[in-house]
Amino acid sequence: MQPLPSKGWSRLALSAVAILAVAGCSTSAISAPPSTPPTNPSATPVAAPVATAAAPSATVAASTAAQTCAKPKLIVGAIHVGSILDAGYNEAEHDGLMEMIANVPCIKLTEAENVPEGPNVVPVMEEMIQVEGAKLIFPQSYGYQDFALQVAGAHPDVVFEHPSGYKQAKNFGTYWGGSVDLMYVEGIAAAMTTKSNKLGFVGAMPIPQTIAAIDAFELGAQTINPNVTTTVIWINTWADAGKETAATNTLVSQGVDVVTSIVDSPVGVVQTAEKAGIWSIGYHSATVAKFAPQHWLTGLDFNFGPAFTKMAQDVIAGTWTAQNLMEPLSAGMVKLAPFGANVPQTVQTAVTKAAADAAAPGFVFLKGPISDQAGTVRIAAGATTDITQWGNAVDWFVKGVIGQPK
Repeated sequence: MQPLPSKGWSRLALSAVAILAVAGCSTSAISAPPSTPPTNPSATPVAAPVATAAAPSATVAASTAAQTCAKPKLIVGAIHVGSILDAGYNEAEHDGLMEMIANVPCIKLTEAENVPEGPNVVPVMEEMIQVEGAKLIFPQSYGYQDFALQVAGAHPDVVFEHPSGYKQAKNFGTYWGGSVDLMYVEGIAAAMTTKSNKLGFVGAMPIPQTIAAIDAFELGAQTINPNVTTTVIWINTWADAGKETAATNTLVSQGVDVVTSIVDSPVGVVQTAEKAGIWSIGYHSATVAKFAPQHWLTGLDFNFGPAFTKMAQDVIAGTWTAQNLMEPLSAGMVKLAPFGANVPQTVQTAVTKAAADAAAPGFVFLKGPISDQAGTVRIAAGATTDITQWGNAVDWFVKGVIGQPK
């Protein structure tokens, strides 16, 4: 086993309800976490054993564990790049894991948070496998992909499931939902709401999946107003509240009146937009809506629970096989978040219909002619493009996007 980084990883305190760790029939309570999520993406990694299921009280959870499990049927490890209380990406992934252990009896779950993308994630996974005994690993950040493949190669008896990846091995699969289609719908919502015809996008990393989301957002907006633009600012990190706030303020100063983002925690973007009196659109988790009581528009809300549940069940049954799972919008892994209190009913009705249309069989928004920023036709008139292949490789912005794709 490779040694842990010098700072190691410590036990993580989890949710507001009691979470118990199961080893045989023994249980131990885990204390509640800090209420404020860390903003430093390179903070010391921490990990926690969690349990068979979240429960309203320690007494109920302990009783259920003792009655149903002599020992865990499956030990699961999950690694997060940020805080599981970020009202964004990491919280959405964590919530999916909580649903998994609620649905599948006798699972022991160990999570590590604030683990930076880089080689230090390898010993964290090794610890989960060799010490904790994990047979299912969720390396839950895009930049973990190659490191997780390395560990998967050394442990062919352990299953790995990676989010939004594009590589595969016999024991390494990937998963994601129809978020690009829904970003097209969010563009419609933004274009129906803007007064300035200037939309803004704060991007974490210029990876193909985020570039695809930006293009989809602008293309959706253009169906309402062909003159609308989307200005992109990259912050080149998954989580930095200071950079997110500064980028949002810059967009506001340029006349943007609807802003969205793909960063791990959109709290900084949403709060800054609220303070400036402009509309915000969320991504990853609807939880972030509480930070914008007046100017929340809508957003993307992920539910990974059903997919994680099936993965765990398949591993237990011995029927799991590797796949690049890209669930369609109709599958429900991602859905339209609730509208804000001040969103006009006409907008709500139109956007709800657009979301239903996007989830219908045969929906394709990548229909040519589609040109890039320089005016070069990238998708010819009458042609269509496979959204999954495009989303894993696109490195150009459509006409109407302001900024650079790198």
